[in-house]
Amino acid sequence: VAAVPDLGPGVHLIDLCCGEGLLAGALLERFPHATVHGFDGSPTMLAAARAALARFGERFQTREIDLFADPWRRILPQPLGAVVSSLAVHHLDGAGKQRLFRDLAVALAPGGALVIADLIAPAGPEGVAIAASTWDEAVRKRSLDLAGDLRAFEQFRAMNWNLYSDPTPDPVDKPSPLLAQLRWLEQAGLTAIDVYWQQAGHAIFGGKKGA
Repeated sequence: VAAVPDLGPGVHLIDLCCGEGLLAGALLERFPHATVHGFDGSPTMLAAARAALARFGERFQTREIDLFADPWRRILPQPLGAVVSSLAVHHLDGAGKQRLFRDLAVALAPGGALVIADLIAPAGPEGVAIAASTWDEAVRKRSLDLAGDLRAFEQFRAMNWNLYSDPTPDPVDKPSPLLAQLRWLEQAGLTAIDVYWQQAGHAIFGGKKGA
């Protein structure tokens, strides 16, 4: 949320593929004069998000969409100050990501931002190995921090959730190289392209629409 600009009262923000609403909630807290829209393909997740964020009333609105389709992109709330997305865009292939970036860049208000937190494809085998080991270590530490044991980590490994070490990765996962995605953001017309954070094959990156 620190990468999202404050464009003042009346602005709209979209949490694309919002899940249970954790990121949407953070946006609602940080921007008390904004309306946040949770878009997701799952009615169950949208219901969970509405329940979790009911205290924000009409400031949180939901919409069921198909990430892979284009129609929802043609009618977006205005003025659109930012679109954020966490762990969803990697389900699109390269061409799909490029179309999404172009469509969202057009819809953004001047000064608005597109911020993506997602899995990325390392450029070579060294990067894959580092991503695999550091993701395992991060989950291992989180398991100990939350439960005091390694049950969550063991389940993570048993389910082959680490796509960088999974011998048969899920075909729905289509991460693209970070450098390619930065170039696609630039080609979409955004500026101030930047990487805000990167670890274990995950990155937060984005750009802004010129004023």
